Amino acid sequence: MKLLNLSQIEDIVTAASKEELIQCIESAFIALSDGSATVPPVGHLGFTDPPGDVHIKYGFIKGNPYYVIKIASGFYQNQLQGLPNNNGMMLVFNAKTGESECMLQDEGYLTELRTALAGAVVSKHLAPKVIKAIGIIGTGIQARMQLELLSWVTDCKTVYAYGRSSEKLAQFCEEMIEKGFDVNSCDSSAEVAQSCNLIVTTTASQEALLSAEDINPGTHITAMGADAPGKRELSSDLLAKADLIACDSKEQCIDHGEVYHALKDGLIEESSLVEIGELISKSVDRSPDAITVADLTGIATQDIMIASFVLAHR
Repeated sequence: MKLLNLSQIEDIVTAASKEELIQCIESAFIALSDGSATVPPVGHLGFTDPPGDVHIKYGFIKGNPYYVIKIASGFYQNQLQGLPNNNGMMLVFNAKTGESECMLQDEGYLTELRTALAGAVVSKHLAPKVIKAIGIIGTGIQARMQLELLSWVTDCKTVYAYGRSSEKLAQFCEEMIEKGFDVNSCDSSAEVAQSCNLIVTTTASQEALLSAEDINPGTHITAMGADAPGKRELSSDLLAKADLIACDSKEQCIDHGEVYHALKDGLIEESSLVEIGELISKSVDRSPDAITVADLTGIATQDIMIASFVLAHR
């Protein structure tokens, strides 16, 4: 089996164009929704002492030369030991023979990348045409990557940010200001929402951080933290207020995404959900006052497509 390490993978991604990477993840959304992908249920291991998650996602896309098995972990106290919170690898196999093709020892980088790309893709298709300010809730690596990649699809540089740790929030603001963003520090998630019409939530929270009363008309929210049972960032009444709820995978979101809680509370119906892959294939007619929500749980087709992209450009 061949092996590509993190440095080699980063070199490949750096050499790629923004358009290629965006299109890669657009194709991943579409493949899940048009029936060309086989994606079994997500494998999940939850840990409490110390707190952490391990996700196993795998599948194949018709016509793709590979099938992929991805293992990704997040242990949220690793930083106390001077270690990154996230890690992982992708195993790539020949879809016709089952032979092992390559181990992508990406240390979680490709998962972070494809997640941030998914946020950019969602904003490209669902966000208001005029973005007056971007709200970021969370201060970790995904908060940084989401904001950086949003610059691929919008010229807006005005940012309002909130995080539970004032020290980490200050560090986030300083780093993003150095990258050319005009970042304002906020004391609460609600304060972020008051100033922004594009909001991205990037936390591992197990309680709602935003409610219906926080959100102004004409706002889009991309919620990407609820990727395992028990996690949530949005209240059920916020989802009930939304004019459009778009899921990366309806099956996964119903099982453990943001919509799980609203469905359980009886405030929305499964019939009201639409998959992002369906929306990419057609133009979204967004009214100026519409509230839209994207529920991102992370889908295996993204891992398949980003791994295939890396192998095609090695």
